[in-house]
Amino acid sequence: MPAIAPANGADHGQDIEGFLSAISARAFRFAELGLRQRDDALDAVQDAMTRMLGYRHRPSAEWTPLFWSILRRRVVDLHRRRAFRQRFLAAPASLHDREPDIDWVDEAPGPSDLHENRETWGRVANALAALPRRQREAFSLRVLEELDVADTARAMGCSEGSVKTHLSRARTALRQHVEALP
Repeated sequence: MPAIAPANGADHGQDIEGFLSAISARAFRFAELGLRQRDDALDAVQDAMTRMLGYRHRPSAEWTPLFWSILRRRVVDLHRRRAFRQRFLAAPASLHDREPDIDWVDEAPGPSDLHENRETWGRVANALAALPRRQREAFSLRVLEELDVADTARAMGCSEGSVKTHLSRARTALRQHVEALP
């Protein structure tokens, strides 16, 4: 498929398809941690990427915080719809009771290492999933996605101080969770 050029004809350092391709796996992990359902996460990422195509004319330096902001709003929107369905349409059993789907492929380690890695990731995913939404978002964007404070604040739609507060609380909660593990 040919690359989509920016609307104004200028090359902003990379094409939008390359950007979306590079960010897709991380975006899926972010959405899956936030939504706790694989299909909803896939839908959220696809919607965010489709909407991002409308911003291909913007400089590539703006794409990262813009994309994360779009994806975060999509995740929040799906949460609201899910809450509505659960409240008024008697949704199925609690989403918090299910284990996260973990499908890691690791070619180098042996089976015992792979099992230990899955268990560790499962514990981390459960700890992240137990965080309040804003703390989980701040931690995911700052630590896992390595966005700076300003870009994280733009993506979350809050102040830089709020990002720092949410991140601090998330780190404290995760540290306590890890220390409590056997």
